Amino acid sequence: MEVVETRLEPGTPAQVRQIIAELRRLYPDARCSLNYSNPLELLVATQLSAQCTDERVNKVTATLFQKYRTVEDYATASQEELEQDIRPTGFYRNKAKNIRAACQRIITEFGGEVPRTMSGLLSLAGVARKTANVVLGNAFGIVEGFVVDTHVGRISRRLGWTTNTDPVKVERELMQIIPQQDWLDLSHLLIFHGRAICEARKPHCEQCTLAPLCPSSPYHQGT
Repeated sequence: MEVVETRLEPGTPAQVRQIIAELRRLYPDARCSLNYSNPLELLVATQLSAQCTDERVNKVTATLFQKYRTVEDYATASQEELEQDIRPTGFYRNKAKNIRAACQRIITEFGGEVPRTMSGLLSLAGVARKTANVVLGNAFGIVEGFVVDTHVGRISRRLGWTTNTDPVKVERELMQIIPQQDWLDLSHLLIFHGRAICEARKPHCEQCTLAPLCPSSPYHQGT
């Protein structure tokens, strides 16, 4: 296993740069794993992804997006019908309720277009900062924050970048130590690494080329 050879304190610019560079080498094709072709589809897919894998969401949206093509389609759908259409993603009652309400608000307040601002997105039912950041960054190329999902939060704590478990606090700390131009890219990279190597219950530290830089790893090269 080829590893990064260095000894750096967690959260320092040098440590952050080396981690980003290594993750880019490992995952050159890292991107948003949700399938979508427009901002509305990404908004819906991201709402469905709560407590559900992207793989399962993509299976559901493959047919869902053929049936529901506009905000009006979701806004006028019956609660019961939409629930059944998204049932495999889990928590389908709340998700259906939020998607319908969000699309109704998009029609009444935003002229039928998914808002392109953080405040606009946060005003929609079921949308918190993670979803807003995903939509802004990937659908519109607007990076105002850092996407913090379970993978990003877990790896950030293991790398010594934060001790917080609150996603909003984690995001705030990451925005302080990560250059803004890397926010969107790094969120994808950390998610890919979390799925491949840095798993929740049993991280594969023996396979991880970031181990020398990671204070949580038994292979960490501490100072």
